[in-house]
Amino acid sequence: MTVEQIYTGCLAQGAYYIQSENEAAIIDPLREVAQYIQKAEAAGAKIKYVFETHFHADFVSGHVNLARKTGAKIVYGPNAETGFDACIARDNEEFKIGRATIKVLHTPGHTMESSCYLLIDEQGKETALFSGDTLFIGDVGRPDLAQKAGILTQEDLAGMLFDSLRNKIMPLSDDVIVYPAHGAGSACGKNMSKETTDTLGNQKKYNYALRPNMTRDEFITEVTRGLTPPPAYFPLNVKMNKQGYENFDQVLSKGTQPLTPGEFEAAANATGAILLDTRDAQTFAQAFIPNSVNIGIDGSFAPWVGALIPDIDQPILLITDPGREEEVVTRLARVGYDHAIGYLQGGIETWKAAGKETDAIQSVSVDELAEIAQKKSVNILDVRKESEYYAEHLLNVENVSLDYINKNMTGISKDKTYYVHCAGGYRSMIFNSILRARGFHNLIDIKGGFKALKESGRFEISDYMCPSTML
Repeated sequence: MTVEQIYTGCLAQGAYYIQSENEAAIIDPLREVAQYIQKAEAAGAKIKYVFETHFHADFVSGHVNLARKTGAKIVYGPNAETGFDACIARDNEEFKIGRATIKVLHTPGHTMESSCYLLIDEQGKETALFSGDTLFIGDVGRPDLAQKAGILTQEDLAGMLFDSLRNKIMPLSDDVIVYPAHGAGSACGKNMSKETTDTLGNQKKYNYALRPNMTRDEFITEVTRGLTPPPAYFPLNVKMNKQGYENFDQVLSKGTQPLTPGEFEAAANATGAILLDTRDAQTFAQAFIPNSVNIGIDGSFAPWVGALIPDIDQPILLITDPGREEEVVTRLARVGYDHAIGYLQGGIETWKAAGKETDAIQSVSVDELAEIAQKKSVNILDVRKESEYYAEHLLNVENVSLDYINKNMTGISKDKTYYVHCAGGYRSMIFNSILRARGFHNLIDIKGGFKALKESGRFEISDYMCPSTML
């Protein structure tokens, strides 16, 4: 029997490949499914099932594509309603993969259809739990994503999650290996560990939500404390996962159309597309197409696209490092942004060679900022999450979280000069590029972010307070 975790760092997401004899199953696959098909073919196996732990909100699953390409049956737990053919399993129903068995454990709480899958090996031993967003390493799924006005509150769902954990998961053997759907960096939980797997026994010892003496009311209070509004794209991804979506191959073909500078400019004028520049932050700052937005591909690209581009159907034109166009379109499609309509062939160099206008964003080093601050008062914006800011920050700076840039920009004046930082420089450039496209021309990026500011020893820092949440 083979169990393989296929982890995608930018989404902090774990998909799973399970094989016994010549049959295989995939749990929570990504949108692009060729990797799973190739893996099965190389092992001489046929993909028999695609198991979904729930309707994912943070990414578009590959269940529909994979079933279409392989003939595999899609399996959801109880309460799921889909717009495509799927097996809606019963609680405790079992599915055979070769000589191994996968047992459905209905565990509502994160969502109503949330289910874990218990793997029983060829000898009949319970060996692994694919826990989806019900149980993470160090945390549990947030209970606010499936609320229904007047019907279900986050407290109701938290209570269900408590029951699911106590009645379905905690009675399992301590040596069962927990394979969750996410790790640290995902917005589906508050304080997930960087570890992506663990034994259930360790989780019973160290996961706050599995304390044996914890009451139901205490659990509800702790699990709901510190929750922030989920990213705006979450319900849109849920809808796609429930109803189905465009074939990924078509999305990729459409998005990787090469465009000359003239064609690119004409497409932008005709469609009103967002100009999305995915290059490194400091490289972007030196020269970019006016009004383009920088979200670097070498970071948490897809989640930030989802958080900051409110319209999932918005046309997108791409400026990338040459050769990375397909990667960018793929990662956009992972979170449901299927409307990339082409990229600037040859990148920014061809734009400049064509004599087209470019813009730039000024950056300063920490030492340069310190010299400026000695001569005059400076306005500094900290665009990290509120939890990061309260944990530790420069004194006398304003926290304007990038997460909510589309909702709360009333306090920033176009007439003032601001020096902007995040943790390391990735988010501050996103912030600066978005505001510059909105007419704010007096934003200066601080190279190296808070890390560099703190290490310089030239600025006053607040006392450190351990954050209660990473959201």
